[in-house]
Amino acid sequence: MRSFDEIFAISADRHGGPAALEAKLGPPGPDATDLPEDRWLAVMTKCIFQAGFNWQVIEAKWDGFEEVFHRFDPARCAFMEEAEFDRILGDTRVVRNGAKLATVRTNAAFLMALRDEGGAGQVLGGWPSTDFIGLLDMLKKRGARLGGMTGQYAMRFAGRDSFILSRDVTARLTAEGVIDKPAASKTALKAVQAAFNEWMAQSGRPLTQISRVLALSC
Repeated sequence: MRSFDEIFAISADRHGGPAALEAKLGPPGPDATDLPEDRWLAVMTKCIFQAGFNWQVIEAKWDGFEEVFHRFDPARCAFMEEAEFDRILGDTRVVRNGAKLATVRTNAAFLMALRDEGGAGQVLGGWPSTDFIGLLDMLKKRGARLGGMTGQYAMRFAGRDSFILSRDVTARLTAEGVIDKPAASKTALKAVQAAFNEWMAQSGRPLTQISRVLALSC
């Protein structure tokens, strides 16, 4: 496995030099521990609907989602009565996919349950980056439709430090001998986490920047 500096050099060579690459990486993300519950729920819902759909369609309808779900107020969504949910199923302001719409109630209840553990901001935003796969596993088990890439994108778009196992990141991890195919098993994900942890220790950079460097190296 190459060092982070070696992979950074490969990416820089492909993207106009170190300064140009740094500009593409941008600064570390904001502190997600301050993100309120309603925004966590909104981000989760958007990522769930974007999975398998045209992202532009979801973006175009997003104001409608915000209206229909009361700006994603967790209590109002978690305790939504069946009659209201039935009305939403026929509301043209949203994408009328019943299984995905139902996740709003489930994930609202999940976020409210985190209050007893310190709150969504502290649990999701403050989860150690050195155990990001542990956070992904928790989202898969306790949330609705938050496994795999959906959970990864939700955490990235919420602003917390994260890696996304995109095609290009997977290609670099494969080239470095970390994995030999897309990481799906616990063993493979542990290997991915160990590699990212080593690169974090070498570079002092967050997961998000390292993930972007890996993607840009291919």
